[in-house]
Amino acid sequence: MAQTASEVRAKAESSLLVNGHVVVAPDGTVSSFDLDRQESDAVTALIKQYSSSWRFEPVLENGKPVEAKAPMHLRVVASPDGDGYQLHVVSASFGSPSDHRDELVTIKDHSARPTFSARANFQMQQGGSIRQAGPARPAGGTYPTGTVFMVARVERDGSISHVTAEQVNLDKVGSEPVMREMRKTLAEVSTRAVRLWTFNPPSAGPLKDADGWIIRVAISYHQYAPTEKDARDATWHTYIPGPKEPVPWMDEYRSKPKPEGLGIDALPDDGVLTLGTGLHLLNQSDHT
Repeated sequence: MAQTASEVRAKAESSLLVNGHVVVAPDGTVSSFDLDRQESDAVTALIKQYSSSWRFEPVLENGKPVEAKAPMHLRVVASPDGDGYQLHVVSASFGSPSDHRDELVTIKDHSARPTFSARANFQMQQGGSIRQAGPARPAGGTYPTGTVFMVARVERDGSISHVTAEQVNLDKVGSEPVMREMRKTLAEVSTRAVRLWTFNPPSAGPLKDADGWIIRVAISYHQYAPTEKDARDATWHTYIPGPKEPVPWMDEYRSKPKPEGLGIDALPDDGVLTLGTGLHLLNQSDHT
């Protein structure tokens, strides 16, 4: 039986995307971390607690383990706990060490932007729920908002051969059928756009001569002015997490998977992560 809007609303999460850097010692333990902006004492203490037990695959230079500093993106979720909230780190991604940026896939041209068809319109209702409204009208309608986490295969010429929307998180609550349609809409428009993007291959490192690369990309759809983006990123954001969809084509190219981090929803807006690069968390199962 399909869930009602109130039942779906009970699954909403409040999360905060925390960006910074982590310094990994030669033995793979975390020696320190710093955050891009000042967070609350509770959030900072939480990250200190989690990072103290992380164990990374050591970074090698000339065959010897060395200290390495790399970008870190963490998604912190606040779950109701009696009269208060319990904080958890539910997703994390770790970039390449600062002096290894040339080993990554980077965006060359992403001028192709997602576009909605007239039938992909949704109308707001009182109480924050949403119903499908049919064809778009000049006024009174709005498009679904949320974040789409994509995984794609980049070929040596920089083109995209495969792309899948791996997870879609929504900003607004509706009945289960309506939210399923909203996720489908955001996934479809994102997939069409990313297929037209082009990328720069790595110019150095162990993946330089690969016949292709797998990347993760986050695309966000939100209703705010460009000047409001930084403020939004620095605040708690309530959303409805979507299911993680299977990506069967990945097995064709990735013969020896390595853990890239915890979860897939800890990328910054419009961020790009090259799989197989960056820091590799060895004990991710201890933190999921």
